[in-house]
Amino acid sequence: MRLIDSHSHLFLEEFAEDLPQVMERAKEAGVTHIFMPNIDSSTIEPMLRVCAAYRGYCFPMIGLHPTSVNGDYEKELEIIAHELSSVNEYVAIGEIGMDLYWDKTFLREQEVALDRQIKWALKYDLPVVIHCREAFDNIYKVLEPYKYSSLKGVFHSFVGTREEAARIMEFSNFLIGINGVVTFKKSALPEVLKNVPLERIVLETDSPYLTPVPNRGKRNESAYVKDTLIKVSEVYCESPEKVAQVTSENALKVFGMLK
Repeated sequence: MRLIDSHSHLFLEEFAEDLPQVMERAKEAGVTHIFMPNIDSSTIEPMLRVCAAYRGYCFPMIGLHPTSVNGDYEKELEIIAHELSSVNEYVAIGEIGMDLYWDKTFLREQEVALDRQIKWALKYDLPVVIHCREAFDNIYKVLEPYKYSSLKGVFHSFVGTREEAARIMEFSNFLIGINGVVTFKKSALPEVLKNVPLERIVLETDSPYLTPVPNRGKRNESAYVKDTLIKVSEVYCESPEKVAQVTSENALKVFGMLK
């Protein structure tokens, strides 16, 4: 059974002490690919270092996370642009998007940064990985002009409503990333997913965050994507093997790796 963790931050300091063991547990759980989203200029080097150490297993993305958009965001975007124009192995633009949960001070700057990075995704024919927190309508407004373009990507860590899921479905080349939140007792995701075809789902962990039940409270890691798989299998009334196969193919296709 092949599993893919489509969104994991294993390059962060939370994994500095035991990364080899974390990777070994992921492999033992059946994980064959781990996709790593960038945050800002401070994380590019550690992310690339981990991906180089685990070449062919970990795959880097490049982008500016919305919570890192501030008064210096233009300088950060210049660094992203330079990375994209240089020789690299980036498989996506991410993670990008908007986050209005903590602060709305740089709302306009977040919109500008998102739109510019979407244009880069089209230029380089790369998928986007979207971070959305308390900002769905804002993101939809930025994305809408690209609805019938070749833009493709993942709405990472989706926790939205049935209506928001339907609006994502309007973008034929977009998938929905599901992680440990679906296992939480009060999560509405199991109901929401009943209206989302399995062919539009990818699995993720968002390690070290959002650890699924039964390990909630611990640091999350890629091996725990299996716990999310079990819950998603229950939601879709399909075998774990079938869900693993379909979601893995979905992920490989959107990241341009389906052979």
